[in-house]
Amino acid sequence: MPGKPDKSLASMGIYVFDTKFLIDELRRDAMDPNSSHDFGKDVIPYIVKQGRAVAHQFSRSCVRSGNDPRTYWRDVGTVDAYWSSNIDLTDVLPELDLYDRSWPIWTHAEITPPAKFVHDEEGRRGEAVTSLVSGGCIIISGAALRRSLLFTGVHLHSFAKVENAVILPYVDVGEGARLANVVIDRGVRIPDGLVVGENPELDAKRFRTTQQGICLITQPMIDGLKA
Repeated sequence: MPGKPDKSLASMGIYVFDTKFLIDELRRDAMDPNSSHDFGKDVIPYIVKQGRAVAHQFSRSCVRSGNDPRTYWRDVGTVDAYWSSNIDLTDVLPELDLYDRSWPIWTHAEITPPAKFVHDEEGRRGEAVTSLVSGGCIIISGAALRRSLLFTGVHLHSFAKVENAVILPYVDVGEGARLANVVIDRGVRIPDGLVVGENPELDAKRFRTTQQGICLITQPMIDGLKA
């Protein structure tokens, strides 16, 4: 920024349009032979140039958690960033407080049964520590979850061990599996006894791994293990 070399302005990618106005602009751009028809490169700059756009400074309206002076925003355009932003929610006092009623998050809410932990026997208790567990999840018979986030309907079978994991909806983690530092795609079926996060070289051969050592696991990758 001019006169403020330690600061810069950035588009956060949140746009609010009147529907008719946006449709008209997209049609105009589609008919422009000199346009590359890119939203950020052509459409938005044209609207700004015509004086028909305004910007809103996020820090002026962002509701902060408690007395925290910081405004919260994360770019989750990489696997590492996506993993990190989700794992951050497991902190005792996360920067983004999902339980703050003064800043509710309105989104699709699926009606599910509560999360369930069984059994109440020594050595067979399903447990979760420093973790977020969504509705419909079942953690059974010695399965253990640490510093992880489970989306809706995840099932951890007997004696599965999961740590530093972001697990999307309706994943089934097989008996005795050990998973660490992973992002698991929706609906994946993790085989019994699968180990991820203990041998980086082996993980890199089977899954997509990041510079930070996070493994992205999808169903086609799991299917490839059987080939």
